[in-house]
Amino acid sequence: MNLTDILAQAGGIESMAKDLGIPPAMAKQGAEALLPAILGGFKKQAQSGGIEGLGGLLGQLGGGGLLDSVLGSQPTPVAPGNEVLGQIFGSKDVSRTVAGQAAAQTGLDSGLLKRMLPILAMMVAGYMAKQGGQSGESGGLSGGLGGMLGNVLGGALGGGTAPSAGGLGGGLGGLGKMLDMDGDGNPLDDIMGMVNKMRG
Repeated sequence: MNLTDILAQAGGIESMAKDLGIPPAMAKQGAEALLPAILGGFKKQAQSGGIEGLGGLLGQLGGGGLLDSVLGSQPTPVAPGNEVLGQIFGSKDVSRTVAGQAAAQTGLDSGLLKRMLPILAMMVAGYMAKQGGQSGESGGLSGGLGGMLGNVLGGALGGGTAPSAGGLGGGLGGLGKMLDMDGDGNPLDDIMGMVNKMRG
């Protein structure tokens, strides 16, 4: 099961569709095109700041409450989502490029995809924070979050690429494939290459 399916099961895709006034199938299609870039941004955070750093960042940004905001009955406040995007992408240009790529891939309007990005970023950050917090508070967070990130990002992080992240790539079972949405074995290369070029 990939992350889009998990978020759909939680009700997130439907909430996002309602927020944007589009059919859930269209929201799911957009989510599938945008999620690899969002997860790539989190992967970068984990590699540069370690799991503890990412856990702290998720907490500062709103933790599990981010997911609750999307799932609640009120329209989703996108300001926290834009803050998440600012942290993981570093620039609005990256968000625009990601939306443009997803538009070319799906045929959906890039303006619509740009509006999806902050909501999706909140869902992913909130989901990771909730999963990370399940092994107890504070001290246990890094362990739980490490396991969670290993599951979500495992295929992308690979075994030994981030020593500070505690070997997230190992022993992940089927969940390590969660990110590989197009089946080529390496879903983030193109997008992260593009993001790095823009930053450089």
